[in-house]
Amino acid sequence: MKSLLIILHIVLLSAMSAKAQFITSGKIEYERKINIHAQMEEMEDNEWIQKIKSQMPKFTSAYFDMVFDTGRVSYKPGRESPNPIKMFGNGPATENIVYTDLTGKHVKSMKTVYEQKFLVQDTLRTLKWKEKDEIRMIAGYKCHKAVSIICDSVYVVAFYAEDLPVTGGPEMFCGLPGMILELAVPRLHTTWVATKVEQKTLADADFVIPEKGKKVTQDAMQETIKESFKSWGKSATRNMWWTVL
Repeated sequence: MKSLLIILHIVLLSAMSAKAQFITSGKIEYERKINIHAQMEEMEDNEWIQKIKSQMPKFTSAYFDMVFDTGRVSYKPGRESPNPIKMFGNGPATENIVYTDLTGKHVKSMKTVYEQKFLVQDTLRTLKWKEKDEIRMIAGYKCHKAVSIICDSVYVVAFYAEDLPVTGGPEMFCGLPGMILELAVPRLHTTWVATKVEQKTLADADFVIPEKGKKVTQDAMQETIKESFKSWGKSATRNMWWTVL
C-alpha cells in the first residue's frame, strides 16, 4: 500500500509539472515572509518585549520582482506589502536591488544598511550546494531541494525548477541547475517563495539597476558595517547575516 501511494505521488507531481511552461525569459514575483515572533524570542526576554510581541502579527511579508533570461537576472522590491512592519520585520535587506551577470560571473547590488548606502560590485558568489531527495510544487513548477552554508555556519535551503533553466535566484543566491523558486534561511526565520512565474520578452533596459552608494566589494562592505554593529549585542551577528544575502 505504501509503495502504491509513493507511485501515485510521483505520477501526480509529473502531471502537474507537465503543465508548467519551459521558459528562458520572464518575470517572477517572490513573497518574503519573516517570523517576527521568532526573531523577538532571540532578544532579551522582558516585559516590554512581550508586550510588543503580543501586539504584532506572527509574520510580515514583503514582495520582490525578478526578471531573467538565460544569462542574467535582476531582483528588486516589488508591490507594496499589505502588512509592513519595519521596526522588526523587514531588516537591512528590504531595499536590496541585485543584478547578476550569470555569463560573466559578476554581481552588482545596491544595498541600504540602515543609514548607509552601498553599491556592491564583486565576482559571483560560489556556494557548495548539496542535492536532497525532496520534491515540491512551487508556482506550478516541480522543484528539487538543495542545501548549502553561508557565513561558515548559516544553513540555507533552496528549491529549484529545472524547467526554468537559469542558474539564478532571489538576492545573490545562484548556482543550481534551475531557477530557485523557494529559499529559506532558518536562522533568519525568513523564506522567499515564488508566487507566480510569467513568460515575458525582455530588453536590456529591464536589467539596468541604479548605481547609488559607496562602491565596495562584499568583503569591504562587511568590514565597514561591522563597526556599526558592535553595540547591537545579540542582534549584531544576525544583522551581518542579512548583509550577506
